[in-house]
Amino acid sequence: MQTSEMVLRILLVGVGATLIMDAGALIRARVFGIPSLDYGLVGRWLGLMRQGQFQHTSIVAAPRVRHERLIGWVFHYLTGIVFALLLVVLTGVEWLFHPTLMPALAAGLISMAAPFFILQPAFGFGIAASKTAAPYVARRRTLITHLTFGLGLYVAGWLVLLLYPTPHA
Repeated sequence: MQTSEMVLRILLVGVGATLIMDAGALIRARVFGIPSLDYGLVGRWLGLMRQGQFQHTSIVAAPRVRHERLIGWVFHYLTGIVFALLLVVLTGVEWLFHPTLMPALAAGLISMAAPFFILQPAFGFGIAASKTAAPYVARRRTLITHLTFGLGLYVAGWLVLLLYPTPHA
């Protein structure tokens, strides 16, 4: 398989899985009233890094950054692509032509490391949301969100395969 084709497939799987994760978050918000992460806060965190501030007492209280919502959403989708790439690196390119559920769910679980050990501590929420008012609720929401992403990797893998079945010679 050509490198460009592999890159395209990984991009499509990563974006597709992230869309599925976001659809799940939207359903949880509309049906159950469960809020999801404000990706503007991610953009704020990234934007404030340019000023040398990598960790916050409270990201919510930190000064707003121009275009923070756009920055946060773009980073969110780039992160989904990176985890799709990680899945392919760990399982092999063959996964793109025969997606299997367990490795995809495992990638979703592995992706929980990003919020637990990077974002939440940097936002002032502590490791695995330990400094929040209800850490177990936050952890359960993270688990559900990232398992949805893992399921999204699997579904997106099959959708890409169905829509783009054979590699170019």
